[in-house]
Amino acid sequence: MAQERNSMRKIKEVLRLHYESKLSQRIIGKACRIGKTSVHEVLQRFWATELSWPLPAEMSDEQLEARLFGEGVPATLSKPLPDYKALRIELAKPNVTMEVLWNEYKVDHPDGYQYSHFCELFRRYLKIQGSSMHQEHKGGEKGFLDFGEGLKLMDRATGELIPTQLFVFVWGASCYTYLEAVLSQDLHDWIGVNVRALEHFGCCPKVEVPDNLKSAVTKACRYEPEINPTYADFASHYGTAIIPARPYRPKDKPHAENGVKLAKRWILARLRNRTFFSLAEMNQAILELLDSFNSRMMRKRANKTRKELFETLDKPNALALPDQRYEYAEWKKCKLAFNYHVECDDHNYSVPYQLIGQHLEIRATQYIVEVYRKGNRVASHRRGARINGYTTVPEHMPPSHQKYLEWTPQRIMDWAEKYGASVKRMVEQMMNQRRHPEQAFKSCLGLIRLERHFTAPRLEAACARALMFRSYSYKGVRTILEKGLDQSKPLAITTCKPIEHANVRGSSYWQAPLDFAEDFMSHN
Repeated sequence: MAQERNSMRKIKEVLRLHYESKLSQRIIGKACRIGKTSVHEVLQRFWATELSWPLPAEMSDEQLEARLFGEGVPATLSKPLPDYKALRIELAKPNVTMEVLWNEYKVDHPDGYQYSHFCELFRRYLKIQGSSMHQEHKGGEKGFLDFGEGLKLMDRATGELIPTQLFVFVWGASCYTYLEAVLSQDLHDWIGVNVRALEHFGCCPKVEVPDNLKSAVTKACRYEPEINPTYADFASHYGTAIIPARPYRPKDKPHAENGVKLAKRWILARLRNRTFFSLAEMNQAILELLDSFNSRMMRKRANKTRKELFETLDKPNALALPDQRYEYAEWKKCKLAFNYHVECDDHNYSVPYQLIGQHLEIRATQYIVEVYRKGNRVASHRRGARINGYTTVPEHMPPSHQKYLEWTPQRIMDWAEKYGASVKRMVEQMMNQRRHPEQAFKSCLGLIRLERHFTAPRLEAACARALMFRSYSYKGVRTILEKGLDQSKPLAITTCKPIEHANVRGSSYWQAPLDFAEDFMSHN
């Protein structure tokens, strides 16, 4: 559990999927990329704390970690194991189910394992014995997602054919299908098409099974795939879990694979001779054929249509959609620099200076930029439109930096003038080099404070020397002072006599063509 302790977000996800999504520990383990025993241990530790879900709003990640892994919390609870051989014999009898056997087990062992873990232990036993139990997809449990090659758009101006990607969403129990054409598989299109698919269904599956495209899975792995943070945020908003298919294992999502094949056969083939000039026009044609596709009888499903099965199996058991649509947000990890600002899309936002050096996460929507540390929001700003600009909250600044707010460019130049005209000119040049004068305040004040260590006359001489070489920086002046160059003799400016030679052209040579041109224009 060492890795899980360091990831309180993953622990909270385990609790959310258990209490809100009502998923089994096996599915939770797959969704969170941890072992089933780790899921069980997290739940046992949570039960031992006597906390309730949802957690109190004021509880931080550090407090939750202390309650779960502090001293006095039992690490594991030893419980009696079921008699696997007896279970296997009894299960072969008519009308005997796992629930009946578990109830009998709980009568003999009231403190024994709960039903989900009881079934999991028996599955492990069957796997060791070389047996398995086939399970059909439960209603409302899973939705399978994939991309396939779509139709082509035509550019009205150039006649160029633009390829599209066909998004396919198929429900596990009913095979009810949604299709939509998009221009790419990038993150923005991926989240957008997922949102529109759920709104089309009017509900959300408890588990989404996508392929390993980059927009869904940042790092593909058979055992611990890394989910894209934005996609994980989307899943948290709708209460679903993400279990990607294993790389190069199409059998993990046969419904999606068949959905792509059937979509091409029954929909794209019928539209192959049509010309589309916009995605809206193409998707309208797809939607019209999709409705008839979902209303076709399925011979292998007791002559039921996908739509009928969806209404009776998937939709009643699926998750309800939240009141608000998911707002697209991109996540970014960063480390807070010494200037207590984080950069997002070429704009800088302030964070409390006490977090300098800490690892943070940025969540950026269309209008808001939020900064999180260990799941707690530490700063929130409206998006800034100015490139390379700064959005700073005074409370985020150290006490010494808050004094800068009292300064203006004119006040700084007036203060610099007390130490000499060159000092004032240097400060003015330093502010002119920046897009905004405020960005140079810190350097200007540092320049003026050099007087405390080197005296005002030396500061004036050093600034004069730096101005001569056009070195408009605090570091340049300080280097001159530290090396004593301000006390050296002034640089001698030598003037050379003009070269007089018959082959050297003078100013009169260049003036002659102009005079000739003026005479020519006057005569004509």
